[in-house]
Amino acid sequence: MRLIYGFIAICLIFPASIIFASDDAQVYEHVATINYLMERAISNNLIAGGVVVIGDHSGILSSTARGRLNANPDAPLLDEQTMFDLASLTKVIATTPAVMKLLDEGKISLTDPLSRWFPEFKGSERESITILNLLTHTSGLADFDMSTDQAMETAIRKAASEKSPQRVNGFKYADINFILLGELVHRVSGRTLNAFCHDELYAPLVVPETMFLPTPDLANRIAPTLGGTSGTVQDRNARCLGSVAGHAGLFSSARDLARFARLMLDGGEIDGKRILSEQAVKQMTSPLSCGSGTVVRGLGWDMNSPFSAPKGRLFSEASFGHTGYSGSSIWIDPKQDLFVILLTTRLNYQDVRSFNRLRRDISTIAVAEFRQPGNLQQLAALVTAPPEISRIPARPHLTAHRSIRVASHRIRMVAALSEAHTKSHRQYGKKSGKHHHHKSHSLTHRA
Repeated sequence: MRLIYGFIAICLIFPASIIFASDDAQVYEHVATINYLMERAISNNLIAGGVVVIGDHSGILSSTARGRLNANPDAPLLDEQTMFDLASLTKVIATTPAVMKLLDEGKISLTDPLSRWFPEFKGSERESITILNLLTHTSGLADFDMSTDQAMETAIRKAASEKSPQRVNGFKYADINFILLGELVHRVSGRTLNAFCHDELYAPLVVPETMFLPTPDLANRIAPTLGGTSGTVQDRNARCLGSVAGHAGLFSSARDLARFARLMLDGGEIDGKRILSEQAVKQMTSPLSCGSGTVVRGLGWDMNSPFSAPKGRLFSEASFGHTGYSGSSIWIDPKQDLFVILLTTRLNYQDVRSFNRLRRDISTIAVAEFRQPGNLQQLAALVTAPPEISRIPARPHLTAHRSIRVASHRIRMVAALSEAHTKSHRQYGKKSGKHHHHKSHSLTHRA
């Protein structure tokens, strides 16, 4: 006990630079700041725990995990290999690259009308919808609840007969777009989406924790979603479709997603092995401007929209990413060679603003620390942190003195930036429940 008190006394008396080697001190600061954000989210019952991984094309630069696999006090601690329900990240980690593979092989074209692959759409008001429309959420289709009885066939017929007032080329985020794309992969390749992704993407990429339909023996490694059990996809429509769907159903770990992010940063190649063509990556991440330019999307990927909270304040306009309803997000910046992955066991689905703020703050901290040192202080000087942030108590931990001091300083600055950034997005409204409602914008040209 005397040794412990002695160590604390040393921490209080001597500068941190004396206690830690410079490189270790920097890493400690990065982790301390992210931990502070995560601990605050846990104490506010926003999440039960989560994992954050930051890296570049060469590998992982920093990682941290807080919380346990489930509410059991003896449950395993979360780590980089913990598997999570990715929810809508399925759209960009599975469906989009699978479609791009088929495009590379010349089997499909972005301008193919939907009726070419889905005869069910022939003669309908929606027969002119293209694959490009589906990838960019500009089909005008709206989501609906599915039943387990012939779910895919029923969904296609219902989508084809839809009388939605939403016009084609107007931006409207909807899962049905990627449900159809997942079925497109099946019809064109002759393989189910999960089989195609395993053979063409995940096995070559060597990501063993990335899969649809995880087996029961993996349950003790999978974080459960609210209202669900470990290994069962949270999305109801995905379950109706057999838990393999283009919009949801994929499970993965932060470690695996880091490899996928590295693949994207290296133009489709990793460790000397080519998984995607350079052209496919370029097409996926080239910006498409919707309407007046207030919404910018890639193929599948988000770039600048009401859902771009993980972009933070400091990622470049060339960056791209996506979010998942279950509490997941990924954001990648080829210009600054950096990515941020956040996987959480989300508890509060009503406070969307606070959850998006967590995503935004973590990304802002990551870029400020690893790519733009000093930029955060300069920007923070322009605004005032909300007073409630400065009153947040730090959790007492034996080694947390430095963590508290470093984090509380940074969190005030990031909170101020986050508040300013939030105001600029309020015009779009918020996500409501599972579905995303916002104004329509016409897809007009490449930005």
